[in-house]
Amino acid sequence: MADTGLLEALLRLLEKVDGGIDSQDVAADLGVDHQLIVGAVKSLQALGEVISAEQKSSKRWELTGEGREIAEQGSHEARVFNAIPDEGLPQNELMKMPSGKVGFSKAMSNKWIRLDKAHEGGPRVFKTVETIEDTVRDKLQLVQKGLSAKLEDKEKNELKKRKLLSEVTVKSYWITKGSSFSTTITKQETELTPEMIASGSWKEKKFKPYNFEAMGVAADCGHLHPLMKVRTQFRQIFLEMGFTEMPTNNFIESSFWNFDSLFQPQQHPARDQHDTFFISDPALAHEFPQDYLERVKQVHSEGGYGSQGYKYDWKIEEAQKNLLRTHTTAVSARMLYKLAQQKFTPVKYFSIDRVFRNETLDATHLAEFHQIEGVVADYGLTLGNLMGILHQFFTKLGLKKWVEVGNSGVFRPEMLLPMGLPEGVSVIAWGLSLERPTMIKYGINNIRELVGHKVNLQMVYDSPICRLDS
Repeated sequence: MADTGLLEALLRLLEKVDGGIDSQDVAADLGVDHQLIVGAVKSLQALGEVISAEQKSSKRWELTGEGREIAEQGSHEARVFNAIPDEGLPQNELMKMPSGKVGFSKAMSNKWIRLDKAHEGGPRVFKTVETIEDTVRDKLQLVQKGLSAKLEDKEKNELKKRKLLSEVTVKSYWITKGSSFSTTITKQETELTPEMIASGSWKEKKFKPYNFEAMGVAADCGHLHPLMKVRTQFRQIFLEMGFTEMPTNNFIESSFWNFDSLFQPQQHPARDQHDTFFISDPALAHEFPQDYLERVKQVHSEGGYGSQGYKYDWKIEEAQKNLLRTHTTAVSARMLYKLAQQKFTPVKYFSIDRVFRNETLDATHLAEFHQIEGVVADYGLTLGNLMGILHQFFTKLGLKKWVEVGNSGVFRPEMLLPMGLPEGVSVIAWGLSLERPTMIKYGINNIRELVGHKVNLQMVYDSPICRLDS
């Protein structure tokens, strides 16, 4: 609320007038800024029917900064005229004056001065009249006194063109007495308390009326989760790069597609119950492409396709075990096998979805997280292609940001050829996580180092899925 003294001063002024009073006049009478009067009006309105105020708009002329200077010191042309002695003044000296350039031009137009270009010693300026009347200053002083109505529109517009005047819109209030007008400020009660009821004091108090048309407090609404925003950003980048999204709605997967098809041995530690959630019902999967399953069994146990294999007794019982998928690469394996069953065409796939790991829950680990995966299949792909795609991918993501640098590489031939993909087809891939990143900050100058031989995007050299010699 505005200062009580200001409120009462406004009310006393209003008491003395018939009808009403403009808030601009109130500000002038009390010698305060108009915005303080606006605040006082709003405070009085909040007290009930003490006053009535109607907002109105009006236009008025005001002096600019240059206009105020001229009203005090005279116009540029007058200052130039007054600076010229009877014997004249060299033009180059006159032009050095603060008002020289503008004042010379205006004084010449008014025929107050003349220029003698043939004068000995160079061009010289002389007065042509004895005295002048500084009408520009006089007009500006009228406006300064609030008497702009005495000027014709043409005169005001000329001063406006010289940027000495400006027309401004002024918003003010027309203030009149309300039905409960009083020059004394009485704070209205906003709450009826049990004590008021018990003592009966409520009868003597004035309560602020309810505003039944007031808008209620806006209800809190939902917001996108930060991870969903990041996921949308990743998805948009993949789509801009021409990738197709893989179907990833099968959270339950067989060990065959999750591990065996990716050339991961059945005795690998990742297949232990301490790392993987195995399903009890149904515990086993039974439908597999038999010819492909036999080729996977052979490359694991005996080798083939240029690989010596793992030389162990591969068991169908291990491959049948159902589990919650530990990575979306199981989906990539299914898509690549499907691709191999038709006439080969180059593809670019991506997926962003949940995977599950049997880990101890703590402040930074959950039993599930989202994996981001990109896969490209084409003839003759090399590690250089992978580096180029990763450079483009992370550039679109935004350099000089904190981002995860994840696993990447080239799929091994002993994984791809049993699927039936043609000789010469290579598959490059990389993966990230939304929730559990290993973060590093990088810039454009060291992106080559990140995807090169030193860091190589956490390349797993002994990975059963990827290898460098491709």
